[in-house]
Amino acid sequence: MERRRFLRRTLAGGALAGGAAGMMGSTPAFAAQSNHMWFADDLLIEKDQPGKPYKGRVLAAIQPHADDIPIFAGGLVAKLISEGYKGYLINTTNDDHAGPGTVGDTCVANERDWHEVAKALGLEKVVCLGYRNHRMEDIDVIEMKARLIFLFRAWGVDTVIGYDPWGHYEENPDHYMTAQAVEAACWMAGGGKDYPEHRKAGIKPHGVREKYYHARGTQYINCVVDISNHIDAHVRSNMANKAQGPAGNNGVRLRDRLAKDNKRLPIFGSDDDTANFNYTRQFLLDDEAQLGKRFGFQYAQAFHYIGPKHRPVNYTPTREEYIEKNAVPLR
Repeated sequence: MERRRFLRRTLAGGALAGGAAGMMGSTPAFAAQSNHMWFADDLLIEKDQPGKPYKGRVLAAIQPHADDIPIFAGGLVAKLISEGYKGYLINTTNDDHAGPGTVGDTCVANERDWHEVAKALGLEKVVCLGYRNHRMEDIDVIEMKARLIFLFRAWGVDTVIGYDPWGHYEENPDHYMTAQAVEAACWMAGGGKDYPEHRKAGIKPHGVREKYYHARGTQYINCVVDISNHIDAHVRSNMANKAQGPAGNNGVRLRDRLAKDNKRLPIFGSDDDTANFNYTRQFLLDDEAQLGKRFGFQYAQAFHYIGPKHRPVNYTPTREEYIEKNAVPLR
């Protein structure tokens, strides 16, 4: 599967049993299987929430390459930022193998794109870990985990978005090495005895409580997110990926090609930005549109979600939940 293409994942088999009920709820059993997704019986359907319910919370969008978050999770990131999250972008490689010109040219072009992607999605800061593109199997994963743990603690990260460490048939080592390090770092960041020097520097343990994972290959899906109201930011984040993204300058190229035949597409307007924006929105969002249609949305994205919003079938309340519901005052 080409990394520069948007997902081409057509849902197959069976209709959704029942509607997408509630903002944060489960659908009735739906285990339809597609070429790349296995859907859970108790899907979490996540819609927009009014106001800023997540004000004070922090997310880290983590990608090996400049186009990963824009392609797979741009809509989700924009949605969470709109709901009050503060966000950061972590690029784990220097992106030196995908882009224009020499290796040096490619690095510079992608570095510019990281910052434009962050701006399009409302993320406040970009950090590059600087590992060689396609060479992450060479790295010391313990070092990478330590660096991520430091960032998760220093920023107080509550939520991460990135590649699924349990995704199958992933050929790019940067993807699965990053995913495995992130998953371990989320857990270890909450440990009191891991890296005690952090505490001495005033940085306290802080575990990551939820994750949204995406994948290019076969993946277990238990969360579908309505991104309809954030599709413009999703499009803009992909347009920002000029070095290696799927959108690029294709709207302008198509407009100019049609002009040679004395034709035009009205949606392309009269300027380059409009042409590229509407090209991306019109022709490169098939997967988001098809997934959204199945769930009654205009556009949607799918994830393997781990966190407090999801309640499995036959869920048993925790001790604290039980106390909250059943405790009565002392006489």
